[in-house]
Amino acid sequence: MDLMLQIWGGSFYLINKILFSLSESQPEPTKKTFRLSAWTIYILGVPAWVIVLVGHQNWIAASIEAGGIPAMLLGLYNTYHDHKKPHKLFNKLVTLCTYSSLAFGLAYSVNLHGGITSVSQLLEIGVMLGFLLGSFYMAKNHRSGWVFFMLMNLSMATLMLLQDKPILMAQQLLSLCFVVYGFKQSQALQPQNS
Repeated sequence: MDLMLQIWGGSFYLINKILFSLSESQPEPTKKTFRLSAWTIYILGVPAWVIVLVGHQNWIAASIEAGGIPAMLLGLYNTYHDHKKPHKLFNKLVTLCTYSSLAFGLAYSVNLHGGITSVSQLLEIGVMLGFLLGSFYMAKNHRSGWVFFMLMNLSMATLMLLQDKPILMAQQLLSLCFVVYGFKQSQALQPQNS
């Protein structure tokens, strides 16, 4: 079961990063199709990650994975509407969910462990910041989301190495390559969108 979850979660998140990165160099409407597919696949990968992380008592990372769903839905909505029909209430709700998840995850871990007491906690904080802020900024079509995804991939790869999850570690490192590529493409093609 654990191997199946690693393949499911790892594959879906990797495909998401591949589609996001390749979308940066695509003309419309292909770019939109790639991005819609990327957001959908991202959402479908969440359950596997949550199950794997809960199984290892990584409560910060698991709650953040689930807490990132509103930002993913915002990304799907904004992409569908070509970022031309902002929904103010939805945007405010996602902002509230994002920052509430950050605060909750950190407070829960500090309370549970009596402070920041382990390398795993630090890595989970990196995952938390990278995942939530990366998804949030990508949903708003802001290229700084790529930088936060880099933090997330490096933190999660290290955490999976420490927890003997080689498939997920390899997937995170491969995802990192596509994230770096996507970031470079976004710089080259959209220098005005900082």
